[in-house]
Amino acid sequence: MTKAAWGDVRKNLRTSVGENNFITWIAPLELAAVDADVATLTAPTNFIANWVNRNFADHILRAMASHGLPTQRIEIDVQARSSSAAERIQRTLTAQDDTARPLRATPAAAQRPEEDIPTATLDARFTFDNFVVGKPNALAHAAARRVAEGGQVTFNPLFLYGGVGLGKTHLMHAIAWELQARQPGARVLYLSAEQFMYRFVQALRDRQIMDFKSLFRSVDILMVDDVQFIAGKESTQEEFFHTFNALVDQGKQIVISADRAPGEIKDLEERIKSRLSSGLVVDLHPTDYELRLGILQQKVELNRTTYGDVDIGAGVLEFLAHRITTNVRVLEGALTRLFALASLVGREVTLDLAQDCLSDILRSSDRKVTVEEIQRKVSEHYNIRLSDMIGPKRLRVIARPRQVAMYLAKQMTTRSLPEIGRRFGGRDHTTIMHGVRKVEELRANDTQLAEDLDLLRRLLES
Repeated sequence: MTKAAWGDVRKNLRTSVGENNFITWIAPLELAAVDADVATLTAPTNFIANWVNRNFADHILRAMASHGLPTQRIEIDVQARSSSAAERIQRTLTAQDDTARPLRATPAAAQRPEEDIPTATLDARFTFDNFVVGKPNALAHAAARRVAEGGQVTFNPLFLYGGVGLGKTHLMHAIAWELQARQPGARVLYLSAEQFMYRFVQALRDRQIMDFKSLFRSVDILMVDDVQFIAGKESTQEEFFHTFNALVDQGKQIVISADRAPGEIKDLEERIKSRLSSGLVVDLHPTDYELRLGILQQKVELNRTTYGDVDIGAGVLEFLAHRITTNVRVLEGALTRLFALASLVGREVTLDLAQDCLSDILRSSDRKVTVEEIQRKVSEHYNIRLSDMIGPKRLRVIARPRQVAMYLAKQMTTRSLPEIGRRFGGRDHTTIMHGVRKVEELRANDTQLAEDLDLLRRLLES
């Protein structure tokens, strides 16, 4: 295989495995030889070699086959390590496409390449101008804006959490873009928790841990996406904790995102949970109808720059906003599919066309949650037995989760109160009504209960 062919394979892999995975795991690989049915690659560390073998070998083989080389297997050798860990980090992270730019280092850092601040690729679409603000995300947006303005911030860290497709990563990227525009000399580092772990392990293996510490503790702003990934990784958590403390002690800003609140992340050390909770913790709530409709209206204008002036029939956007409720990415993807189809066949996007074209997405969005599924999830969340959930015990530790399950059953299913009562051990419908009202009253003032309800709803809808 020529270098040009390997370049084509890499382009294929960039698309198939995603940008972050490509930068972290594929970009460091080099093609060494192709002999018979074996392709030999080189990797800078054993860690990368083992990870690629376990997770991306099939992707690489398929990409090679699509470019005329049906290789049967790959072997990955570890190349000699002569450069510093910081240099390899920088080399890996510069493998980016033309649509996004890394954040700039300070002029002083630019004169010392070994200390350049690396960053994950930023998506040019994820700016504050393209973020649609509604009631579910207004606080998160305001807090992100405050950090992006620079200067003194009264909360540190800013911790953003919420389910998939609610805008956490969008806000993280928007903060980075805004900081770059306002403070070109600021040393800003944005990366995923997975990339943080990879670079830490690489530095350990290369015996360059001091390079790692110097690199990550010299930034002005540290932004770590999906921090739940480090849960259960003891050594990584230890280094993250010390990095966190060092930056806070220097008055540097930290922004973190996760799929749940700090206290809800299983296998995360208590001291890290405490640290992450010490600033401003903001929940991006599931989108409401008005926010989804606003997102679609903005997306229409963006899609027209790509697909041309496609006609959208009356009621189509409202239909999508009503039917696709759990994930903004799915919602945007559905609209993009409609634009692509309409531009290819030259038709107006009508309700009938939307229903035909998006039948798979609509079926998936119509997944029905059952009372039994709600009972199981609530029992697991509160660590009680399912038999106690539907049994006669009235202890508070059981009665409150039972009322939460009743409330969710009323909100998330089409079952009547008598039907729900039968599934809770034959209880009368007035008991169910009382439980629902009790939870409604409590959630207004009990922030922990409100967070429990939002988390359980996300789990049940995912």
